[in-house]
Amino acid sequence: MDRVLRHVSILVVDDEPGMRNFLIRTFEPRCKRIEAAGSAEEASQLLDTQHFDLVLLDNVMPGQSGLDWLNEQRRVGLFAEAILMTAYADLDTAIHALRVGAADFVLKPFRSNQIINAVNRCMDQRYLRRENFLLKYELRADTLAARGRLIGNSPRIEAVRRTLERAAPLPTPVLFTGESGTGKEIAARTLHAMSDRAEKPFVPINCATTTPDHLAEELFGKVGAEGRDGLLIQASGGTFFLDEIADMPMAMQGTLLRVIEDNRLRPHGSGREIPLNLRFLFASNADLGRAVAEGRFRKDLYHRINVLTVEMPPLRERVGDIGELAELFIGNIARQLGMTPLVVTEDVLLNLARYDWPGNVRELRNLIERSLILGEFPPEFAGGPDAVGIEPAESLQAVERRHILAILEACGGNRAEAARRLGVSRKTIDRKCAQWNV
Repeated sequence: MDRVLRHVSILVVDDEPGMRNFLIRTFEPRCKRIEAAGSAEEASQLLDTQHFDLVLLDNVMPGQSGLDWLNEQRRVGLFAEAILMTAYADLDTAIHALRVGAADFVLKPFRSNQIINAVNRCMDQRYLRRENFLLKYELRADTLAARGRLIGNSPRIEAVRRTLERAAPLPTPVLFTGESGTGKEIAARTLHAMSDRAEKPFVPINCATTTPDHLAEELFGKVGAEGRDGLLIQASGGTFFLDEIADMPMAMQGTLLRVIEDNRLRPHGSGREIPLNLRFLFASNADLGRAVAEGRFRKDLYHRINVLTVEMPPLRERVGDIGELAELFIGNIARQLGMTPLVVTEDVLLNLARYDWPGNVRELRNLIERSLILGEFPPEFAGGPDAVGIEPAESLQAVERRHILAILEACGGNRAEAARRLGVSRKTIDRKCAQWNV
């Protein structure tokens, strides 16, 4: 149980020196940090300069009761759980405590194991509420389809995977670019899974599908009677992924820049900031450089997020992965829909490989789902090798070979330039050419 406490900062608010000393001795070896205040005024001053995860609050204090102080703090910005310590456990006190946001109350006098159990229970409930909130958010946002791993062994995807492996242990922001449907969110989730934040939340938000007012509240939250924690606070400790960042309103871009630079957040209506611990990832299928030139995107924010760019290749440039992707989608979607999987023949694979895929991996997934519902692939994919009007080929590898050689020919045989256009190393091109006796 103390495993939870190791990451918790605690503020003790009690006018009795003996109780403050007892609680400090009890929690100091167990928690991340503990401070004590002898009055409500002193506690307010500490909260103005420091963040705490939990407040252990005496109710009966000179000048202002603990519950009145708690109610006041909720209005100006208190981002901590609160446990009330009281010698008077009447019904009115319990109701008042719940109304002002106390998570629990403990009767004085108490033993050390009682207060430790109350704190552990309170923090467990807090983490459980966060997990439930984020799960409901993902279900509402329909992002579960993007949960997966980076599939494929084509040269372009191998290059992306190597970049992710190098970036995973670092706090550096990463910008994913590429056409719509190329799997930018899946790549971001893969990077998160490789990092030391893998056990913490991965929280995505699409800036293009949310109205500006709702987006601000979703991201930053607000305090007050109808207050709520924003997604940035809920995700603290994990990874935050902002998709279609080019569509974020200009006024909000400045606020986001400050959050990224300071790793601190001031929710709407709050008089205090709250520290964050986040790794930021971004994605855009738009040209951010052009958006900056046209005045639609802040130059300082662009340079802040454009530290490391990962370009996701379109599906037509990674045809060698189509077979693996198709089999994966067939297996997953057939299980979800309770349908019989389709058999992917060599003819189907070749026809899939010859198609241009303007919608990329997302379009392939949609095609697979539609085919499972209908019980067969569309004629243009199910027919023989001549169904789409292109010369027959022996295999997917032949299609990949034709693509690489076409790029090489377009570069006048310059292997270094071909490698750059393909997003692979020069050694990969040399190895392929040696394999094909080119």
